[in-house]
Amino acid sequence: MKIEREIEDFDSLGDNHVGTSSNTPLRADAFKLTKEEKIDIIKDDVRHIMETLGLDLTDDSLQGTPNRVAKMFVSEIFGGLDPQKKPNASTFENKYKYGEMLVEKNITVYSTCEHHLLPIVGKAHVAYISNGTVVGLSKMNRIVDYFAKRPQVQERLTIQIVEELQKVLNTKDVACVIDAKHLCVNSRGIRDTESSTVTSEFGGKFKEKETKREFLDYIKLDTQF
Repeated sequence: MKIEREIEDFDSLGDNHVGTSSNTPLRADAFKLTKEEKIDIIKDDVRHIMETLGLDLTDDSLQGTPNRVAKMFVSEIFGGLDPQKKPNASTFENKYKYGEMLVEKNITVYSTCEHHLLPIVGKAHVAYISNGTVVGLSKMNRIVDYFAKRPQVQERLTIQIVEELQKVLNTKDVACVIDAKHLCVNSRGIRDTESSTVTSEFGGKFKEKETKREFLDYIKLDTQF
């Protein structure tokens, strides 16, 4: 039975389990409901799950859980699904004429695996080479956080960060590496607590061997790409 269940899990993912594009798969009516309406519906769904599991929701510790989870889903851990929360990444003229690589490393990543709705926790390292404009350092962190706060696969998250910064900075010369632990691997299934997943996306000059090596040296990552 265990083998059969594992085969079913694999089949449900299919060959395209990392997604068919860099866009988060959203329905056309994704924003039809208000934030409050979504919370009310999710609250009822969470209550049903808990009751199905046999939990007593009249207990003081549990009675507020459905509402807390619903608010957390909509406003926090999946807040990146709301386009109104997209950071306004203003750019500025590169008056210093700084023409070398700029690296923002060790950006904390908190995301959620879309296959099991379990946490993805790690670090993102982002770099770009200015073509005349620069972006505030904190905006790079905010862009990472925005795309992380949605059901994700790490490959898509890495690409979305690069594509957004390329758009903001009007340059292809952007790179991102993410090293993260997936609790769907660490806390269930194989339960390998030591493994982590590394993904990368290199654009423009970062595809060149020397530039890529310089970036990886800055972030002290020895992984071969």
